[in-house]
Amino acid sequence: MTINRETDEGDRPLKDVFVGFERVGAVKAIFGAKTNEVLEETRVVLQERKGYLRVDDINGKILINILYLRNGDEKHLYLDLIHELVHVRQYMEGRELFDKRYSYVDRPTEIEAYSVAVKEAKRIGMSNEEIEDYLKVEWVTDEEFERMLTNLHLKPKGD
Repeated sequence: MTINRETDEGDRPLKDVFVGFERVGAVKAIFGAKTNEVLEETRVVLQERKGYLRVDDINGKILINILYLRNGDEKHLYLDLIHELVHVRQYMEGRELFDKRYSYVDRPTEIEAYSVAVKEAKRIGMSNEEIEDYLKVEWVTDEEFERMLTNLHLKPKGD
């Protein structure tokens, strides 16, 4: 599989940017027999925007910061796509992606998506330190980050 980092801004098929992802085991585990169909139908919007990747909860498209696509760490970008594809499935199931009753690190949809990404990170040989580096985002406080690690079973409760 390859990531086409030189894709121009705009709305396009996911498969134009993320080539061969239908053969990735983690992606097949997310969508099962519908993997090819879902990846054919999923659209991405590349634009200069804040953040990294996210799923639009109105239309299910994956919004991607084009500068992150072009310059971001390849493993992080790969894991972020895995994470967002879980959100695509959740969107297709009619789940609330951004349930405000929960903080970001406690939101069930986020825990599920990060759990899949962490499992894949381990499969590709990332160390716990590398995984923690991947998970650390600027909008999460240190206290929330520790809770995130606990929620993802990367840190024992009460540690």
